[in-house]
Amino acid sequence: MAAKAKKLTTFLWFDGQAEEAAKFYCSVFKGAKLGDTMRWPQGMEKAGQVLTVEFRAFGQDFCCLNGGPEFKFNESVSFSIPCETQKEIDYYWERLLAGGGRESACGWLKDKYGVSWQIDPPILLKLIKSKDQAKAKRVMEAMMKMVKIDVAAIQAAAKGGRR
Repeated sequence: MAAKAKKLTTFLWFDGQAEEAAKFYCSVFKGAKLGDTMRWPQGMEKAGQVLTVEFRAFGQDFCCLNGGPEFKFNESVSFSIPCETQKEIDYYWERLLAGGGRESACGWLKDKYGVSWQIDPPILLKLIKSKDQAKAKRVMEAMMKMVKIDVAAIQAAAKGGRR
């Protein structure tokens, strides 16, 4: 029986930090596992240096590629991490900012490699999608003032109050 082909692998382009990044992400995401490392073949200028490092997190395959300085990460692509509790939001927020990441707005941040992440609770989108437009507006306005999402403040806004 033939091996089942993978359906989707996300490649992340780095400039020499592929191995470091893969190890970093495996340290952040519980249960993540490093996979194969491919090195440049003998006889090439970069022989023996890391070309790619695979890892798996949340059931998703990733490949960190040392592609060079030509391309940089930007906010046009981001990864969303749904978090059920404030404790979980705080965990990912702190871990992904570690070592030089930057906060953005509305639950977004960039890690030290420039990869964009959305750290948000599913309740946020549920409340913003509410048929009660006044509630949805209050929640959206509260979120727009936040850097890191504050679940209690979102829930208070949904109820019409302030935290």
